[in-house]
Amino acid sequence: MQADEALLLWLNGWVGRLPWLDAVVRLIVGDYLVPVFLALALFGLWFTGPTTSVRERNQRAVMTALLGLGLANLAVEALNQFIFRPRPFVDLQVSLLFYRPTDSSFPANPAAMAFAIATGVWLWNRKVGTSLAVVGTLFALARVYAGVFYPLDGVGGAAIGTAASLAAMGFLRLSEPLPTLALRLGRAIYLA
Repeated sequence: MQADEALLLWLNGWVGRLPWLDAVVRLIVGDYLVPVFLALALFGLWFTGPTTSVRERNQRAVMTALLGLGLANLAVEALNQFIFRPRPFVDLQVSLLFYRPTDSSFPANPAAMAFAIATGVWLWNRKVGTSLAVVGTLFALARVYAGVFYPLDGVGGAAIGTAASLAAMGFLRLSEPLPTLALRLGRAIYLA
């Protein structure tokens, strides 16, 4: 048995033992709570900052995160054209706390999206970015606990999301002054 399967089975083996933990995981693992939280975090970050320079850094964080999110999504879609890994519940006896997705287990798209956002923000705002990375890690772990991903699927997704936001940061730096002009335009129409 691979270490990946062994870790999945160990984590998933806790399902049913602690009903309160199952309830928390059902809440975290869903399609809405974490994605909406991350979206609201980006929205809030766009409009916050005690000074103009801090607010601009936060806005650049949001720009980096959103571009990274798009690149991560493209990377996952491209990989899914060549790699298909069945979900754990297809090959193993696991307790499911979630519906049965039919797409490839690797790479974990939710982990890629969460880590693209967290990394994009972290590059500009370490405190908020670290908090978002914790949320992304809990999201990925919850999906393993719930029996819909192997641990390496989450690690692969996290790596793709991280790399995508690093690439986004490089692209935004190379495309200056366009990001600066976009922020100035946003300020002129009261959107930044």
